[in-house]
Amino acid sequence: MAPIRVLTALDHARTQYYHFKAIIIAGMGLFTDSYDLFCIVPVMKIIGRVYYPSPAGDGRPGVTPPAVVSATVGVALLGAVVGNLLFGALGDRVGRRRVYGPCLLLLVCSSVGSGFSICRTRRCVLSSLCFFRFILGVGVGGDYPLSATIMSEFANKRTRGAFIAAVFSMQGFGILASSGVTMVVAAAFDRFAGHPDPLDTPEAADLAWRVILMAGAVPAGLTFYWRMAMPETARFTALVQRDVLKATSDMGCVLTDLDLNAMYEGEDAAAMPRTPAPFGYAPAAQYGLFSRGFLREHGRNLFGCAATWFLLDIPYYSSTLFQSQIYRPWFPPASHQNVFQEAYNVARFQAIIAVASTIPGYFAAVLLIDRTGRRRLQMAGFFLMAAFLFALAGPYDHYWRGNAKNAWYIVLYALTFFSANLGPNTTTFILPAELFPARFRSTCHGISAAAGKVGALVGSVGFLWASQSRDRGDVQAGYEPGIGMMYALIILGAISLLGLVVTYFFTPETMRRSLEENESERDQNQDGDGGMCFQELTLTPKSPGSLVSSHVSTSPIHPHRFSV
Repeated sequence: MAPIRVLTALDHARTQYYHFKAIIIAGMGLFTDSYDLFCIVPVMKIIGRVYYPSPAGDGRPGVTPPAVVSATVGVALLGAVVGNLLFGALGDRVGRRRVYGPCLLLLVCSSVGSGFSICRTRRCVLSSLCFFRFILGVGVGGDYPLSATIMSEFANKRTRGAFIAAVFSMQGFGILASSGVTMVVAAAFDRFAGHPDPLDTPEAADLAWRVILMAGAVPAGLTFYWRMAMPETARFTALVQRDVLKATSDMGCVLTDLDLNAMYEGEDAAAMPRTPAPFGYAPAAQYGLFSRGFLREHGRNLFGCAATWFLLDIPYYSSTLFQSQIYRPWFPPASHQNVFQEAYNVARFQAIIAVASTIPGYFAAVLLIDRTGRRRLQMAGFFLMAAFLFALAGPYDHYWRGNAKNAWYIVLYALTFFSANLGPNTTTFILPAELFPARFRSTCHGISAAAGKVGALVGSVGFLWASQSRDRGDVQAGYEPGIGMMYALIILGAISLLGLVVTYFFTPETMRRSLEENESERDQNQDGDGGMCFQELTLTPKSPGSLVSSHVSTSPIHPHRFSV
């Protein structure tokens, strides 16, 4: 079948200004995502001092109980699972653009709400904070499938991987921004409060953490107008709404090298109806998401995307669990620094890791993704993660525990983040946006991302408790004895190797192939029950103004409703 001309033009379009603009617009949601997820660490340090003061004469500053920290982190990740599934499905039913702005607006409002948190009593503040963190998680989760799908459908096939990776790399800058804002706010409040004593927590501290959280709404809010002004992607308009003329017109407005006059020449028939589907309903194809046809054609790919994302996020998010083991020897103990200085030092360490390993890993992925390929890069990243985790685990109890200031200890820790961002942390975001048909693309990405967030929940909460020492005397306050850090690191390394195995058997290569080429050929002529059920599309009358050829899609579309 001959392809739709506007989609072919998109696949071969030169890189231009609008591509970079789309990277910033799409990436700002991920920027806000990482800002909010990483600023919570120093924020919980401040909340512990304000709302959990130690008894008088104890000589120790207040600390947020581990159960409260786990709940605050966990509700955001649970919200992300809901957002992944909800907005992923809406992106395919309603349209990517229609839900893109509201998703960002949800991020802005919940960031502001997290800072206000309604009241000042401990129970009320924490309940309110968890509520708004859940809503924030929904917005964060919704941004994953929408941003990846929009960027993949706007990009050309030669540099599509680099563009999507660039969108995802905004997470690194979000981490750096959260650290920078926290350091500035902490330093300013410390000076304003007159450098209080370590055990003296001034009233201003209750305002400082609120300012840090609310600042995350600023960058997202600045890009809201441009999100609403973006046109719908040509692939959704042409392949799902079946309005090829509008798809071509929309792309002609944003891509300067799209020659509309040339696209008219030689065309004598339109292959899709001019009338788009009613708002809220995308026309269905010959099989739905929950059908044997989908399972046969795309089930293997969906399993590969979801399983590798799940396996990645367990060690990736767990890597933060022993972060305190690294920065604690480099800074004064909590009893020797005030609330603002403690938050400042935690944020400074996060900034160092971001600059030294996280952001370089993203940059390396952008440079290599369209040269090496997604599959090879993902396998290499999993392998390197396993190697560095095992290097930390083997001599941990006998050497690393007492030599936390050893430079190699920090280097190995940083290299686990570099390897993840170079490989699977980036490729698991890219692959679901390239492997599935337009009518399922956002939904399948949301399912894959939701699996990843479940893995993140296991890693950041489950392993946080499991990694505690087996000796009750060495267990941190508020925790129960676990399996120990060495065994936790060994398990995380084994999980990384399992990710490599799943990638090898279940992940195909998508480099330099159009999105339509990644669909199964059987999708063109086979219905969900296995029978031959090819239905010709209704043709509009022949006209010299037609924009597309008579054979238009690798996925024939039925006129009945699309159901997820």
